[in-house]
Formats: sequence, structure tokens, C-alpha cells
Amino acid sequence: GASVTRMATLSEQGRITLMVVEEEIARLQRIWGAQPARSSADQGREREAASLFGAQWQQIDRFDQVQLAEVIAVCRASRSLSEAGRTLFQASRERKQSSNDADRLRKYLGRFGLSFEGLRDQG
Repeated sequence: GASVTRMATLSEQGRITLMVVEEEIARLQRIWGAQPARSSADQGREREAASLFGAQWQQIDRFDQVQLAEVIAVCRASRSLSEAGRTLFQASRERKQSSNDADRLRKYLGRFGLSFEGLRDQG
């Protein structure tokens, strides 16, 4: 709303040019601290993951928080540890002759004190 109005005001002869759009994007990034926008689904997954960890969530790096939130969502949507592993490691599965995605996922969850069964029970 406001950005479009601002760009229309700054445009010449009612045409919003690429330059005007790029300037508006730069302005918004400065205002927002240059953090990329996250979808409400992403925010919901992160809130759900944070609720599992409580205050400890703030001790986890942002990089791990984003990844962990997605892993938790996939685990909760999967019928088994193997299904979740296949979903999460599908690209690397294609490059390997044999893979144990379930064990790989079990170890990843264990690093954070989680288990597939525990996530399914809480979900």
C-alpha cells in the first residue's frame, strides 16, 4: 500500500520505473534491518519449534533454528522416521548407493535432545 503510493508519487508521468522500485526496496531493507521477509508458515514452524525448547531456543544459532523448525515440521507430518528421512535427504539419497536416512535423522534430532517418537507424540 504505502510503498506503491510512494513510488507512484516519485514516478515521472505516472510510470513506476525499475530505478524507483529498486530505491524503494533499498529503503525498505534499511527500515527492516535488511532481514528477508518470512512467510507466516515459516513463522508458525519456528514458533512451534521454539515452544519445544523454551528459553533454551535463544541459545541455538539462527542457522540451526530455521533448519530445526523445518525438520520438526517434516517429522510431525511423516508416518515414520524412515519417511521423514527420505523426505529430508532426498537429494543426497540419489547420489548414494546405499543410505540410512532414518539413522542420519535420528542422530540429527539427538544433537538437540529430540526424538522422532517424542515429536510425533507432541504433535
